[in-house]
Amino acid sequence: MSYQFITSAKLPTRHGEFDIHIFENDEGQEHVMLTVGLAAVDQTDITDSLPSPDALLNKEENTLSEHPIPLIRIHSECLTGDAFSSLKCDCGPQLNTAMEAIQKTGCGAILYLRQEGRGIGLTNKIRAYALQDQGHDTLDANLMLGLPADARIYDMCGPMLAHVGVDAVRLITNNPNKVAYLTEHGIDVIERVPLVVGVNDMNAEYLATKRDRMGHLLDKDFNTALHLNK
Repeated sequence: MSYQFITSAKLPTRHGEFDIHIFENDEGQEHVMLTVGLAAVDQTDITDSLPSPDALLNKEENTLSEHPIPLIRIHSECLTGDAFSSLKCDCGPQLNTAMEAIQKTGCGAILYLRQEGRGIGLTNKIRAYALQDQGHDTLDANLMLGLPADARIYDMCGPMLAHVGVDAVRLITNNPNKVAYLTEHGIDVIERVPLVVGVNDMNAEYLATKRDRMGHLLDKDFNTALHLNK
């Protein structure tokens, strides 16, 4: 599937001003990128030719010396957490903390991907919530509905980052799958930046499931945050 840049504008927020960029895929699905300190690359200057050997040897040195490594957050849409401040997840606090951190560093981006409910959609997400209300965890609830535990894809991340000339990142995530995906698709993950915020009694089991059954890297920080919250 291909992704096309559509338009951009300034977006003032309570965290500071971002540039907002809109992308669209072949099916008309929109994705959003918020950036600070990153300029769009002139697409007419991009070719499919391979870089020279000298360019490959000097890529890391030039990147580190000439430009800061941008702080990047890949964030999948969560209406209940991002807009309604739900306590069932940590999505809203993660988004706001990432926006604050990127503003503070002055160079970075939020890739806001329109794949609600780990890719199963809003209606199915609420159906899964109903099963969680009966005592099932977030992973089993999806499976009981005949849905994948995690249906998200990250194909759009490469084209979105290429739009602002980014091929090396400091990635804000607890999810090793995001690190692996970017690495496999030619994006150098220079550093993984943990993000443990929004822990409360209502989402502690949800976060424990992500840690214990979905491989999220939450052990030390999550246990500390939960302990401090009680």
